[in-house]
Amino acid sequence: MAGQQFQYDDSGNTFFYFLTSFVGLIVIPATYYLWPRDQNAEQLRLKSLRRAHGRCLWYRLRLMKSQQSIVPTLKKAALLFGWAVFLLLAYKVSKLDREYQEYNPYEVLNLDPGASLSEIKKQYRVLSLKFHPDKGGDEATFMRIAKAYAALTNEQSRQNWETYGNPDGPGATSFGIALPAWIVDQKNSMLVLLVYGLAFMVILPVVVGTWWYRSIRYSGDQILINTTQLFMHFMYKTPNMNMKRLGMVLTAAFEFDPRSNKEATIRPTDNIEVPQLIRELGNINVKKKEPPFCYPYSLKARVLVLAHLARMEVSEELEEDQRFVVRKSPALLQEMINVGCQLTMMANSRGGFHAPRLVTIENCMKLTQMIVQGLQESKSPLLQLPHFEEEHLRYCISKKYKVRSLQDLVSLKDSDRRSMLRFLGEEKYEEVLAVLGSFPHIAMETKLQVLDDEDSNNITAGSIVTVTVTLTRKRMAVSKDTGRVCQNSGLLDSNEVFEKEQDSLPCPGEETATPEEGQADASKTKTKVWQNKSKGTKKTAKSKKKKLTKKKATPAPAKAKQANGNVAGNEVATTTTTTTATTATTATSAVAKEDEDEASDKGSESEEGEANKDSPSERDEDSDKQSDTEVDEIAGDDEEEWEALQQSIQRRERALLETKSKVTHPAYSLYFPEEKQEWWWLYIADRRDQTLVSMPYHVCTLKDTEEVELKFPAPSKTGNYQYSVILRSDSYLGLDQIKPLKLEVHEAKAMLDNHPQWDIPDTEEEDEEQEDSDGIEESDENDEDDD
Repeated sequence: MAGQQFQYDDSGNTFFYFLTSFVGLIVIPATYYLWPRDQNAEQLRLKSLRRAHGRCLWYRLRLMKSQQSIVPTLKKAALLFGWAVFLLLAYKVSKLDREYQEYNPYEVLNLDPGASLSEIKKQYRVLSLKFHPDKGGDEATFMRIAKAYAALTNEQSRQNWETYGNPDGPGATSFGIALPAWIVDQKNSMLVLLVYGLAFMVILPVVVGTWWYRSIRYSGDQILINTTQLFMHFMYKTPNMNMKRLGMVLTAAFEFDPRSNKEATIRPTDNIEVPQLIRELGNINVKKKEPPFCYPYSLKARVLVLAHLARMEVSEELEEDQRFVVRKSPALLQEMINVGCQLTMMANSRGGFHAPRLVTIENCMKLTQMIVQGLQESKSPLLQLPHFEEEHLRYCISKKYKVRSLQDLVSLKDSDRRSMLRFLGEEKYEEVLAVLGSFPHIAMETKLQVLDDEDSNNITAGSIVTVTVTLTRKRMAVSKDTGRVCQNSGLLDSNEVFEKEQDSLPCPGEETATPEEGQADASKTKTKVWQNKSKGTKKTAKSKKKKLTKKKATPAPAKAKQANGNVAGNEVATTTTTTTATTATTATSAVAKEDEDEASDKGSESEEGEANKDSPSERDEDSDKQSDTEVDEIAGDDEEEWEALQQSIQRRERALLETKSKVTHPAYSLYFPEEKQEWWWLYIADRRDQTLVSMPYHVCTLKDTEEVELKFPAPSKTGNYQYSVILRSDSYLGLDQIKPLKLEVHEAKAMLDNHPQWDIPDTEEEDEEQEDSDGIEESDENDEDDD
């Protein structure tokens, strides 16, 4: 009877197979994810950023970390040790003999497959004489020889061998367990039970429980849920939040509380250093008893943020805590913006709900810029540049230059800029130019339409309006000779930003000089190759005809005045013009007569042609042709709109499927302790009512060009509305853009109840019956014709 047989591995051979597979499943993925990336590539990247970002805090910290860190070395050592164990186990497995081999009686008798019966008997005699126990041979070997001989000579044994692979017939199926036998030995039972209980009843539940407890405390953006609830409470309580109140709410986040976050620390020296900073800062509302603003962790975080904005120096111990608070602040402010958007949507969907004002959300964005750059709200954006101090601003804000922003500084001529920045040495001045060349300039284009509608340009009340905003990121380029800001089509290298011969590239939006401004300008403005000369000649011919027709009417009143003798003394100049006009009219009259003759000839030919035509039929043909062309034009417009709609749908589907990298361009920040990427907020607002029209979209993938769709419902009342498309940076001060958006809302079209497209039969059977009836009628008519 066939059965099942389980046996442990006494020799431990199969256990090595299991152990090799287990180690391989750990080592191979760990190498892919944990092996340190190429440090040379990172060093080359930092070297390329050194000219513009060499003075940034994050850059210096990154260099120090790469030089002092031993974590990559430890990772490499651990992974190499794992690979050594894996290769050793693989070598051990390759040397193991196979325990199971297919039974072959020919191999046992040392015969070739297909040997004859006489050869089998002869070989059996030879081996039996050699291995028979009575002759002093091995009994086990003789039993294998006898079994092989029976399998080849006995008909039943031969059938069993050919069918089941065994002369004795079907045997028990054996299953080997890849564990050594000592594990189930009774002597080791308590030790094995203890290890199993410790692993599966203590360690595993603790690890899973700790992970679950930590994960449920954080949101998808790795922000504590208690912090999100805190932000929602205060933004609902104070819809119109100023910058001071906003800073207090930010620093009350639970991320800065050591009881909720182990990264936050409270030091014994805080009782001495924090009050000293409070005295230096001045009015920070210390006596406020409202929780959690009065808690020690909140007060410490608020003092550190204000000291960072004031660019004050702190002790080494507080500097580490300050970097932690500043590093966490941009993500917390982004969470505040998300909470404000959620409250705004809830207020729009429900009545009587307090929504945060537009000022509150924009203050969150401004505070992010301030924290990244380490500047207060009232400070000049020029302080974002290196080597600029408060005392240097008086050179910029003078009556001669009036430089108050980065754009004003870029727009200056190089000579004026160099004289204004005379307090800088040559190396510092070149560094300032390199930093200016790394700053972004965003070109923003908007397109307003209503998707999934017959007339996409007609905005009706209550329709979903889509504003497609195309953002193109360029670097600030300055022309040294002309002093004009000229944004080229491609991204410029910081080494090539301030070239001397950029005046050859015309700036967009700059008008060329007309020939009337002077002969020198007229000689420069030659006709280009791509300009069509025929169009120019046509326009000149038309203008000449217009001038001639105007001059024809002028001589008559002049003659009348001369005939009456009413020429005043102050009209002497007009007499000269009339004489020249009369000479011009004599020359033009001949041309006019020739034109009249040609027109009369053409008119006679057209009259003869019309007389030769068949008036009713040919007019109908002409009208049919015109109607056909109109239908073709309408169909072509519909096809273009359909193709544009399909392309927009495909772009949206690709955007959903593609995962773009959030690594754009490193922001220049002198006092931010971490590398910050350039990100932007894009939204539509009604600045008159101080409300959001569309929710802010966080653009995190703008490397060269990005297309963003902002959707919002059109107002329910018809009329003209003035909105604003606003682009704000989360890294720089003074680079925000506001573009007006005019919205003209019309009444919605009434739905037609008796539209022809709705005249559809109820079922397909009616159509079939109608077709059958039509076929019967046609057959009857054919029969009548045959008769």
